[in-house]
Amino acid sequence: MMRIALHQKYLTTPVHIMAMILVTTITVVVSAPPGFAQRGRIAPETATGFGSQKLATAKNYMVSAANPLAAKAGLEMLRAGGSAVDAAIATQLVLGLVEPQSSGLGGGAFIVHFDAKERALTTYDGREKTPASANPERFLTKAGAPLPFKKAVNSGLSIGVPGTVRLLETAHKKHGRLAWTKLFGPALRLANGGFKVSQRLHYLLRWVGAKKFDTKARRYFFDDKGNARPVGSRLKNPAYATTLRAIAKGGADAFYTGKTAEEIVQAGQAARNFKSDMTLQDLASYQVVERTPVCTPYRGFRVCGMGPPSSGGPAIVQILKLLTPFSLGSSAKDAMNPKALHLIAEAEKLAYADRNRYIGDPDFVSIPSGMLNDRYLATRAKLIDPARAMAKPKPGNPPGAKRGQFGKDFSIERSGTSHISVIDGDGNTVSMTTTIEGAFGSGHWAAGFLLNNELTDFSFRPTDKQGRAIANRVQGGKRPRSTMAPVIVFDQKGDVFAAVGSPGGGRIILYVTKALIGLIDWKLDAQEAVSLANFGSMGKAFQIETGFKAVQRAFTMKRFGHAIRPDLMNSGLHVVVRRGDHLEGAADPRREGRALGD
Repeated sequence: MMRIALHQKYLTTPVHIMAMILVTTITVVVSAPPGFAQRGRIAPETATGFGSQKLATAKNYMVSAANPLAAKAGLEMLRAGGSAVDAAIATQLVLGLVEPQSSGLGGGAFIVHFDAKERALTTYDGREKTPASANPERFLTKAGAPLPFKKAVNSGLSIGVPGTVRLLETAHKKHGRLAWTKLFGPALRLANGGFKVSQRLHYLLRWVGAKKFDTKARRYFFDDKGNARPVGSRLKNPAYATTLRAIAKGGADAFYTGKTAEEIVQAGQAARNFKSDMTLQDLASYQVVERTPVCTPYRGFRVCGMGPPSSGGPAIVQILKLLTPFSLGSSAKDAMNPKALHLIAEAEKLAYADRNRYIGDPDFVSIPSGMLNDRYLATRAKLIDPARAMAKPKPGNPPGAKRGQFGKDFSIERSGTSHISVIDGDGNTVSMTTTIEGAFGSGHWAAGFLLNNELTDFSFRPTDKQGRAIANRVQGGKRPRSTMAPVIVFDQKGDVFAAVGSPGGGRIILYVTKALIGLIDWKLDAQEAVSLANFGSMGKAFQIETGFKAVQRAFTMKRFGHAIRPDLMNSGLHVVVRRGDHLEGAADPRREGRALGD
């Protein structure tokens, strides 16, 4: 455990060191956290320290992202008169270079966008898809047993058809202001001239090791002896620059057809363990889908997010609706009070139960129409006992659900993901969560970027023990269920109040919920809400981020009957909030990002 890197950028006081030790001492007794006992199935993009972040403020526009170079790229576009979408695109192109463990051209993303002039909210689905030839037995052995997760996740079977590039182009055509080619400038400069390897990137390369990567990726990230590129070393990526120039000139078609597409297919077919069955036709036929947002009123605000195949938006809406009858406090002094933590965890348990059973790709799965129904959720809220923790709840029976419609889910979710929040000078807003799935995706390299391992987000088993089909089973051309939860919050006048989102695998819902309650109920500023200790429940134990105050507070909750599980809950919240005549920005201190604006 003490392999945790304590670089000088991060706090290294005795309190923080002892908090890291605490995760091994306490959780061995309670139950070992999945992030360590199973090599990170919940949080493979592991913690690398806790930095110091200050609240950022601006008058006109702001971008918050997971790396300073990426945030600077977005700010450059805003200063040039660009829209929120322009800034998000430039930010993403740099993130794919400097934070390759989390997102990139080889992955997928969701965008929640608000057009201030048209007063229109739109959500775009750029989630990866299975190849058309995929079948429900994709991740089963010949004997019908699930493949070992580690073997599947780094194989060609895990690689989904990427959606990010087509998504960026689609958003730009509808909401961009600057020339498409201009958005590539910052990433091209860094790819050609090089960027300094950050402490987080170096540590994560050491954590996963050279064996995860194919030959081309290994040569890029490691030296001949298998040592990760050192902190501060300059890393150039001419292949990425070549790909960017092609897309800048030819649009997304230059990615989904031609040389780049051929390299993607070839990389998948050369994959270890199992070859990819992705074809050139799978790439050429990829399309972004405009989905219907999911929204709910909450304490005088309106919270809106991504609908299925994201389970994040529906789950967060359920949680907030379930909590509406209860008081969580109304000021900063109420933040993290045990009674509120208990109520939040109970609502989360109920939401996860429904989410696990019913959510899948809506183009393939008939999702019950009443999952967000007020009467249904009022009934579910009666299961919340303000004085006592419930056992792991069963899914409910929402209106539109058919008896025995879906089986018990067996999905395992990883968290190689990033989030970008932008508000531009006109009030246009982007909340974009972007991913290549597990840390460094599949480890396979094509045309200067890593390919995702998104398809292991599906349930390996297509049916449960009762023979019922699982909503999130593999099917040809299907998008795996996601927990990504980009959110935009509106105030009483219908103006944007906040853009919020986070990486974190299956815990994304917990992290975004924490930030929303921090901003709305506890009236914290953006940085205070982001920096709060992470907490929540996915159905069983109450999970709490390690740290003496947080763990001590969590153990006071034993009076509610919760089993307590401390862990290094590595969120990556990036938030922009409008407060009157100015903007607040926050970057998660658990990563290395920045919020920048003028």
